[in-house]
Amino acid sequence: MTEPDLNLLIALDVLLAEGSVAGAARRLGLSASAMSRTLSRLRTATGDPLLVRAGRHMVLTPYAEQIRGRTQNALFEAQVLLRPSSTALDLSTLERTFTIRANDGFVEAFGASLIAAAAQVAPLVCLRFVAKPEKSSRYLREGLVDLEIGVLGAMGPEIRLQALFRDRFVGVVRKGHPLESDAKVTVEQYIAFGHVVASRREHISGPVDEALAESGLKRKVAAVVPSFPAALAVAKASDLVALVPASFLINQSMTGAAATLSCFELPVKTKGITVSQMWHPRAEVDPAHRWLRGLVLEVCRQQVLALSEENR
Repeated sequence: MTEPDLNLLIALDVLLAEGSVAGAARRLGLSASAMSRTLSRLRTATGDPLLVRAGRHMVLTPYAEQIRGRTQNALFEAQVLLRPSSTALDLSTLERTFTIRANDGFVEAFGASLIAAAAQVAPLVCLRFVAKPEKSSRYLREGLVDLEIGVLGAMGPEIRLQALFRDRFVGVVRKGHPLESDAKVTVEQYIAFGHVVASRREHISGPVDEALAESGLKRKVAAVVPSFPAALAVAKASDLVALVPASFLINQSMTGAAATLSCFELPVKTKGITVSQMWHPRAEVDPAHRWLRGLVLEVCRQQVLALSEENR
């Protein structure tokens, strides 16, 4: 009996994830013609077309949709079997790249400390941070990233979750701004100035605006920028008030940028934020992945605690 070529499992997983020959070719570093030949072999092996044309695009067949999750799990299990067991894990010789999906604020606040902590015990490990333009479980499901860090969204019931720390929003202004004071900032003072809002989706309003609206008040949003670093840059060079998570100020404190900025508690109540790390259950018992999760938890909690003590 002819044994199946198990190398095709990798190609099958990528084809089902990308839903196109061109996309799969890019991910695997193959030419489009080579990927087309691989698809032909997969069609012969499975007895199903797998990808069919629908107008100008390709779509998965019902069978392909049905085996998509099983293919991902089978490939992951095969990879785990070919890695050292937990008893053989040696961090000093571990050579692996971990991909972490997080926003700019997290990377700026915790990235340097995470990299240093990892290098201290696992010098051959590489931490690769990738952008997070939107919340999606696709990257974890398809094995494109090892960890996703942020506020829980519609990630799916199978995704594992661990809270890293509680966060809150604070107001930030430049040094010398009229709102820089030892006294508590009032609502009237807060809305008397223009505001710069950070939003990836270009949203103008948020939790602060909802809280103000309950009292019949409204703030003037003068600018919308795509990230918290951009909001701080604008606030630093103007009289506009920025709104950022308190944890983001960790980086400002470490780099000395805090000397040009001043933060204050908001005069309205907003819900707290729980920042978590998320992973796919396939990685649950992987010893190297468990070490990574423990490292992220320890570094985050240490730095948040240090910031809290500094602000007392």
